[in-house]
Amino acid sequence: MHDDRRLIEGRLDRALRERIRPAIHRDPVPLDVAAWAAPDGPVPVTEGIGAPYRPVPMGQPWGAPWQTVWFRMEGRLPCAWHDEIVEAVVDLGFAMDRPGFSAEGLAYLPDGTPLKGLNPRNTWLRVPAGPDGRVAFHVEAAANPLIEGPVTPLGDPLTAGSEPLYRVVRAELARFDETVWQLVQDLEVLGQLAGVLQGLEGRRWAILRAIDSALDALDLQDVPGTAAAARTRLAGVLAQPANASAHRISAVGHAHIDSAWLWPARETIRKVARTTANVTALMDDHPGFVFAMSQAQQLAWLRDHRPEVYDRVKKKVASGQFVPVGGMWVESDANLPGGEAMARQFVHGKRFFLEEFGVETEEVWLPDSFGFSGALPQLIKLSGARWFLSTKLSWNQTNRFPHHTFRWQGIDGTRVFAHFPSVDNYNCDLSGEQVAHAVRNFADNGAATRSLVPFGWGDGGGGPTREILARAARLADLEGSPRVTIEKPADFFAAAEAEHPQAPVWVGELYLEIHRGTYTTQTKIKKLNRRVEHLLREAELWAATAAVRAGFDYPHAALDRLWKTLLLHQFHDILPGSSIRWVNREAVENLSGAAAELEALIGEALRALGGAADQTIVFNAAPHARDGVPALGGAAPAAAAEPVRVHERPGGGFVLDNSIVRVIVDHRGLIVSAVDLTTGREAIAPGSAAGLLQIHPDLPNEWDAWDIDPHYRNVVHDLTDLTTMTQAALDHDRASIRVERAYGRSSIVQTISLRAGDRAVRLDCEVDWHEREKLLKVAFPLDVHADRSAAETQYGHVYRATHTNTSWEAAKFEICAHRWIHVGEPGWGVAVVNDSTYGHDVTRPDGATTTVRLSLLRAPRFPDPETDQGPHRFACALVPGAGIDDAVREGYRINLPERRVAGAGPVTPLVSVDHEGVVIEAVKLADDGSGDLVVRLYEAHGTRTGARLRADLPVATVVETDLLERPLPGTVDHDDRQVAFTLHPFQIRTFRIQRAA
Repeated sequence: MHDDRRLIEGRLDRALRERIRPAIHRDPVPLDVAAWAAPDGPVPVTEGIGAPYRPVPMGQPWGAPWQTVWFRMEGRLPCAWHDEIVEAVVDLGFAMDRPGFSAEGLAYLPDGTPLKGLNPRNTWLRVPAGPDGRVAFHVEAAANPLIEGPVTPLGDPLTAGSEPLYRVVRAELARFDETVWQLVQDLEVLGQLAGVLQGLEGRRWAILRAIDSALDALDLQDVPGTAAAARTRLAGVLAQPANASAHRISAVGHAHIDSAWLWPARETIRKVARTTANVTALMDDHPGFVFAMSQAQQLAWLRDHRPEVYDRVKKKVASGQFVPVGGMWVESDANLPGGEAMARQFVHGKRFFLEEFGVETEEVWLPDSFGFSGALPQLIKLSGARWFLSTKLSWNQTNRFPHHTFRWQGIDGTRVFAHFPSVDNYNCDLSGEQVAHAVRNFADNGAATRSLVPFGWGDGGGGPTREILARAARLADLEGSPRVTIEKPADFFAAAEAEHPQAPVWVGELYLEIHRGTYTTQTKIKKLNRRVEHLLREAELWAATAAVRAGFDYPHAALDRLWKTLLLHQFHDILPGSSIRWVNREAVENLSGAAAELEALIGEALRALGGAADQTIVFNAAPHARDGVPALGGAAPAAAAEPVRVHERPGGGFVLDNSIVRVIVDHRGLIVSAVDLTTGREAIAPGSAAGLLQIHPDLPNEWDAWDIDPHYRNVVHDLTDLTTMTQAALDHDRASIRVERAYGRSSIVQTISLRAGDRAVRLDCEVDWHEREKLLKVAFPLDVHADRSAAETQYGHVYRATHTNTSWEAAKFEICAHRWIHVGEPGWGVAVVNDSTYGHDVTRPDGATTTVRLSLLRAPRFPDPETDQGPHRFACALVPGAGIDDAVREGYRINLPERRVAGAGPVTPLVSVDHEGVVIEAVKLADDGSGDLVVRLYEAHGTRTGARLRADLPVATVVETDLLERPLPGTVDHDDRQVAFTLHPFQIRTFRIQRAA
């Protein structure tokens, strides 16, 4: 029996490969091909079509890396074909096994009407013929190189060279045989189903015998003439209905398109155009086909660059076939963006879908992001969304996530209904193996009966194909298969939630047990991201304050554009650093430009606030008062605190003392003591040194830019040798020690500083980095017995174990934190704050010591061989005697330095709050141009809190809103410009204040 099965499967495979599939397109007639290479990248469609073309012989090389080449293809139908279906078949030299990762094209009629994309899974094209039978069309082709490791220069046009990459393999007209095509779909579905059936031997053999019989009926010398007879022999097994208990698959057309990755955003714009042209054309032929697309940015690009395709999309949205999902500007990374930036992903994404299509998206769609912060459920709910989807945790290296359908509870207690497609794939083609895996893998059998499957080729692969839709039709009700229904994501979620209302609860972050290196790779991008986030906070704050106080023209349009620039660069392959050199280079340029523009905008607003006088005003954009300056306001400089004292230490080194903290730097330039003088408590573990730079080898098993694997810890080199150590600065306010070191081809300068009146010991680090496949960390071994660490995340913090009792805890050997990490014992603790670092590890090397380390730099070579090379600047600070409140405060301070401006008198904050644990995160004017003041705040300490918000302006009304500044149910009472309110731990609230006339 087993041998018979193998014989039938082998017979089917060869017949399909050699005889049946080739018979779909018959009697080919060559097309005349001419080409024009655009000298400077993409051009408008009219320019490409009207360009001077030259004939191209078949097989002639074309396309230097990243070049755009326009092809003109012309031919004439034979007279006998006028009543037949005729298709052009075009192969530009595609990498057939890598749809979306090599050459691609978009076909146009001579008048500029877009037809469809051309790629490995879509080589066919139906082109209308003129009265004389002539056929003509143009193809805008992109010579995108196939980016493969371990090291390649192809990821940047500056290094990619000019040798052509491709040859046109096929360009011809052919008769399309519908019956043969349908036979191929029948045989593929049945053959794949027979290959995966388990425990249904009777059904398996019925299918195999039917296939064998169909092949008997098929004359391989005359496939077109006998295809109908072969199909008749398959009709019986195709008509057998699915079992009543069969799993239900909601199939959703999709094409996951990375907004940048192994190609720049320039190419993503065209990938989106090709894909949407494909799917809207497919919808014309398949009225039941539904396609879901996320990422408002991509549709905005389509609107601005390919309006003729965008018009088709809008019509299909109106008809219900094209479904916007996700509600975010891009599919962003979900660990690294700051809280307000993550909120603005929803604000700008949902608003685009509402304004362009009138659609309120309710599904948050992040199939490919690298783990998910526990702050997301609250943000999802506050944006007006209800559901969450991802597939990425199926990539876990250690632990299998226990649910596919569940309720996800965030750090504040908010719950959202979530689903992980059990197919473990967001580029599914509905093959027998994939749908069978979706059923076998489903973790919630017995309590739930349905899962969602996104189907279609992504990243420029063209999305769903007519072949995938044919599979879906045959699998709709077929014995041995789950029932497959094409439907909208919202229909799936509503049904799944109704079926399983008490789905299990997962609490806290969804930590991805892979791709931990993305917390560190491409440090320049991460530093600029952090800086631009805080500059946007300042720009909105000072512009709003100046608008109210001094009639400043609030820059709505500029801020909208700059937010969108930041949000784009928080895409999950840009901010994590997992893209090619071209993408990384442009990200640094674009974010640097945004930072410069924001600095100018802030300067204008502060000058408007300061007036014409020459008194020094210190402006403090942080949410806590410092040095006599109020939070969110300005004042004259405070009187000096007790000065910092410095003296040299016998045997080498220095002692710094400001009567709050005493710091000892030894002869190696390392911090061996940091005493909290208030309590007399030592922060540094006995016999250890803080600020210690450590180098590890860093060659992960796979995914160079993405991964840090645990074996990196097996080898470490401590940087204890120094080149020089000098006292760099000493005045009343600050003392600094400068330490220079060298390693390999790299140089490192650390500056250890203590300021008057400050308990933070600051370390500024300048690194000229020229290592390869190395990881640089800085260590703080602390005399603290802590079984958990607290790490800042968006709008709060998350606790993680410092031990490895379970595999779940052991897998978190590298963790993400934003501005601070805190470890403590009851009543006393230490914080480590930073201005640009995200990757950390916190361990217990012995029973009494807790070591906090920051990951500063990596040097992977794929996909960007120049990753992290060159100069870098970081700042971090050790804060002895810190509680969570101090960690929050110092984290903001190191990221929001004071600004000194010439002006007249103090600037009273527009708003203030009377509780240290309530952080005002955003102060801005309403996006609708009404002039209303919008204030977003949250509880930062993890405790239930009552507080009062005070507005220093005439108040007419106060309403609470969602993230999009839309009123929420209920009323907000205010009394004498004050609003009393409560917050539960980590709760976010947004108040909209209408100013009185």
